[in-house]
Amino acid sequence: MAGKRGVSAGTGVAVGETLWLALDTLRVHKLRSFLTLLGIILAVTTLVSVMSVVNGLNLYVATKVANLGANSFVVTRTGITTNLQQYLKSQRRPPLTATDYDLLQSRMQLASQVAAYEDSTHDARYGNELNENADLIGVTANYAEIRSLEVASGRGLTPSDDEHRAPVCVLGNDVATKLFPNQDPLGKTIRVESATYQVVGVAAVIGSVLGISEDNFVMVPFHTYEKEWHTPNNSIAIFVEANSEDQMDAAADEVRTILRAERHVPYDDDDNFGIIMPSSIMSLWQQITGNIFAIAVWLTAVFLVIGGIVIMNIMLASVTERTREIGIRKALGARRKHIILQFLLESATLSAVGGVMGLALALGIAALVRAGTSMPMATPWSVIFTALAMSTTVGLFFGIYPAVRASRLDPIVALRAE
Repeated sequence: MAGKRGVSAGTGVAVGETLWLALDTLRVHKLRSFLTLLGIILAVTTLVSVMSVVNGLNLYVATKVANLGANSFVVTRTGITTNLQQYLKSQRRPPLTATDYDLLQSRMQLASQVAAYEDSTHDARYGNELNENADLIGVTANYAEIRSLEVASGRGLTPSDDEHRAPVCVLGNDVATKLFPNQDPLGKTIRVESATYQVVGVAAVIGSVLGISEDNFVMVPFHTYEKEWHTPNNSIAIFVEANSEDQMDAAADEVRTILRAERHVPYDDDDNFGIIMPSSIMSLWQQITGNIFAIAVWLTAVFLVIGGIVIMNIMLASVTERTREIGIRKALGARRKHIILQFLLESATLSAVGGVMGLALALGIAALVRAGTSMPMATPWSVIFTALAMSTTVGLFFGIYPAVRASRLDPIVALRAE
């Protein structure tokens, strides 16, 4: 046991000395070390930076874009289209109408709520103040609950407002700030084109999505909107909140069954409407980011191979420079495995330092982008560990040949080297 502990302690000392020698080599030959590690640095920087962007955007899309409400999905005329041909085809579908909304609301068994939504863009005015291109949206009273929209002051729209087609509205924060910079908007009457609405509430701040404000809206009751702004070819959107998350797919199938029957869609024909699920949005988004990730992986692989080859050449040159040192170590009793371990640790340390430098650079870039732009950046721990493990592995792999070559040197010949 004492002998084994002695061997372990000796090996530990040897490993520690080898690490210090490798770091000392990096310190002495700074420029050469930097040029040697450039490929590894670029590889890790590329991988971590791209994954920070992709991960940040995935989280952003999941919370801001694909978040349609708890257990909710949307029925629209077009659904999700990914090319011009699909879009033009979807425009030939019959529009969704208030009748379709009434039908789903009365017949659905797997939905806790069904809400209607329609919108258009108009200028809003109060006195001499003008808010251009406000989003005028007509919604049923339960829309705010499905989308988790809160009211900062006043009240929201009620079923009574919708039933009586009341000329009332709830303003988004941007519109309220623009039209009423120094006064309380509650009770005031604004104009949207030729229509007038009394302000009964101001919505809480929502924020922006990809730099586009979500607070530039005037919200009116759905049937008020239908009476004043709806045209025969306009299509509404229908928000459906399933009874539970587990029943979302079943609720979507129920919507499909009801609408296909009402619209007399033949059994073997496609739906003439679209259903947008949060998972559908994320799936489409991940297809897009998957292409970005594939390019990043390709670039990373190229940089790693280049960096690995450079490290191997530097280690081969190091073997030549240190031939006499290797001969002395062998003459003093060092075995082949000790020489191999020494050179493998040196190449692994070299590439690991490059990985750390690349990681630091990537995290710095992410911090600067996050502070200076609206681009979401989030670096997962798994990517950090993967990048460091990858850079170290490259050093080990490309250090095998120089290490084996060093271990095979004849000690007598090596001692004669100058």
